[in-house]
Amino acid sequence: MTRTPILAVVMAAACTTAAPVTLQAQAVSSASYPDVVRTSSYVPVRDGTRLAVNVYRPARDGVAETAPLPVIFSFTPYRARFKDKDGKIEELALSDRLAMRSLIRAGYVVATADIRGKGASFGHRRGFQDRTEAMDGHDLVEWLARQPFSTGKVGMIGCSYLGGTTFHTATTAPPSLKAVFIGASDLDKYAFVRRGGIPAQFNTRPDEPPEVDLASVPVDADTDGTMLRAAVAEHAANTPMAALWYGMPHRDSVSAFTGNAFWEEVGTYNYLDAIRRAGIATYFWSNWQDEPTAQSLLSAANFPESRFLAGPGSHCVPPPGFDFTGEITRYFDLHLKSAGTSAKAPRATYWVEGLNGKGGYVTSDMLPGEASTPQGWFLSGGKSGTARSANDGTLLLKGARAGADSFTVQYDLPDPEYFAFWAKPMDDKGLSYTTAALTKPTKLIGFPVAHLAVSADKPDAHVFVYLDQVDAAGKAEVVAFGRLALSHRIEGRAPYAAMGLPFHPGRQGDVMPVAPGQVVRMNIDMTPISRVVPAGARLRLTIAGADPRQRNLKDIRQNPAPVITVHHGGTEASRLDLPLAQ
Repeated sequence: MTRTPILAVVMAAACTTAAPVTLQAQAVSSASYPDVVRTSSYVPVRDGTRLAVNVYRPARDGVAETAPLPVIFSFTPYRARFKDKDGKIEELALSDRLAMRSLIRAGYVVATADIRGKGASFGHRRGFQDRTEAMDGHDLVEWLARQPFSTGKVGMIGCSYLGGTTFHTATTAPPSLKAVFIGASDLDKYAFVRRGGIPAQFNTRPDEPPEVDLASVPVDADTDGTMLRAAVAEHAANTPMAALWYGMPHRDSVSAFTGNAFWEEVGTYNYLDAIRRAGIATYFWSNWQDEPTAQSLLSAANFPESRFLAGPGSHCVPPPGFDFTGEITRYFDLHLKSAGTSAKAPRATYWVEGLNGKGGYVTSDMLPGEASTPQGWFLSGGKSGTARSANDGTLLLKGARAGADSFTVQYDLPDPEYFAFWAKPMDDKGLSYTTAALTKPTKLIGFPVAHLAVSADKPDAHVFVYLDQVDAAGKAEVVAFGRLALSHRIEGRAPYAAMGLPFHPGRQGDVMPVAPGQVVRMNIDMTPISRVVPAGARLRLTIAGADPRQRNLKDIRQNPAPVITVHHGGTEASRLDLPLAQ
């Protein structure tokens, strides 16, 4: 059975009729442009590769606006236009998940394109979000700016991979690109995909079969699909995604597929000065229950004039209870139409779970966590062995008992869903340390950091940490997590603003296995949180040695499984720093 790519589902537009170029909008009130006129064509980029581009122009009564308008562009690997299993056409530009349909109504031309090697575009991928793809984005931005329907001002928007194509295109500084809205993308791809030296689920899924791209809708001139079939045939030369990432264990590894230190090529942090010099406005967005949010927050920290938004919920889901389409429209109005208020907007808008007992949005001129102070909770007491219970150890503000707790790594874990965007409690898979019931509400905003003294009976082992919130009835949810291989524990200076977090370079020369029984320090930053933990709830730190979201568990398991020991109290104190906010 062919599996639909997850973000083709996440980013898919509402179904539309298959044939007409003029699309009548439904249930539109007080819209400046209720209709859309679409055209599609192949556009050659600098090396002659033809990319499939769709242009959606605002219209009234089926007639496109003739005056030049600013353009919003989105660049996707998930097919900008395709037929679903029922034969209905899905169109990225006609969805409001990224406000694109509302932007058309508001007087923007919206353009979408398939990246080379995907969808209806020709060519093949050398890598993923490499400089070739970035320059393709550059060329399409400038092509859009030159068209008669354009004012010459272009903005870009995207989330997940589409956020990455937006970010990477911005690093090439196209003269016509004025503003970008980047969702759930990464600043440092090595620190994201192989965080702590450990590859996990993001970017390691299998590649789609040709049938997926063959379901793309051909461009207008390709009436019989001949060009589409020829384009998809070229995709057979694509570099395989999982093999690319698995084949580069270190930050400075040379890829067998690209012939260079590919992590450095795809790290946007190497090109931030180009965005700054070009004066491109930046807005970073993600949601708290989504692993890329840490990268989005770090990205915002590297652009002092940027905006940041975090909502509740999962990957690329429009933040509920928030005027998301209005926020995006106002942002592009300001930077592409010079319209709207000139008053300085708040730097950050973000959801605080449990605020006033329910949850709500706050605004601030500081990024989440910048005003927080670390509150140390020390690991204490526990029993050694392989069978663990939820109350084996405790977290104390002081007076931790000296000792050590051990567990054997469990590799036989339940199969996760195809794309598990968030971790589930792992308290029965390792060691757990729990606070007493909190006596008052506690606001935590920012990055938790686990500072652990660890030893193992193997030269290397993976260490996963999870922070759970446990309610009075014992129901637990994971609110943050992190990972780090023992061999990747060495820290260095980050090549970008890292908000004071530990940075693990992961270069080959930095990787140091341990002697069996050797106690080493590990500082593991976790995904950021924003919540008020209510009185009566408890907080729990779980330490495990494998995660079900690792797609290659069967390949990396050690036999016999490592025994990992966590040392606490005395000179080997292990602690959890929580970001306490006022």
